[in-house]
Amino acid sequence: MIAKLQLQLNSSLYLRDPQSSDLGQKIVSDSIHLINEIGFEAFTFKKLSGKINSTEASIYRYFENKHRLLIYLISWYWNYLEYRISFETHNISDPDKKLKIAIELISSKLSDDPNFPGISESVLQRIVITESDKTYLTKNVDEINKEGVFIGYKSLCVMIASFMLEINPNFEFPHSLSSTCLEAANQQIFFAEHLPKLSDLKKDEDPYKGNNQFLSTIIFNSLKK
Repeated sequence: MIAKLQLQLNSSLYLRDPQSSDLGQKIVSDSIHLINEIGFEAFTFKKLSGKINSTEASIYRYFENKHRLLIYLISWYWNYLEYRISFETHNISDPDKKLKIAIELISSKLSDDPNFPGISESVLQRIVITESDKTYLTKNVDEINKEGVFIGYKSLCVMIASFMLEINPNFEFPHSLSSTCLEAANQQIFFAEHLPKLSDLKKDEDPYKGNNQFLSTIIFNSLKK
């Protein structure tokens, strides 16, 4: 029997921790599938309440609005990637190998993880690819940033940057390169699928594999001493 794991997210992301109840977990699980199905613009708490056979008021007890729910979902994804990278590099001392593992995880097509049965990582990744920019490209980004809602993304960025600095302690732009590649890991897949002239990745030639090669080239060439 596989133990069910939970990721600890910043409490500013929610009004009530959705991991604390069956309803909260269902809100998160079903919102992932609904957003993926109809897109964030068309997504509403009214539509979600119909899907989970509950009320809009019950959803508002957990999240103040749909944007905050989206931030929660994207934050969960970043925290999950950090967990996976930490787990898979725990006993590895070779910095090149650690960085290669990190690149592989941020660029690969995810499968659902049985350790987190309430979350479909494969579907959530689709949301990250299509919707993640909307979490911070808002007029009030400075205000919500002060609440610490982006701490998971920042933590993942810092972790990857630390691997870079292990390889080249004198590299001047570890955080810039880390955040750029985290963004590119999703944007290049989106471009390959929808705006192909903006990418050299090919939709019908495993763009995830090409993305790994692209990011590895950028990162390791940049770190050459």
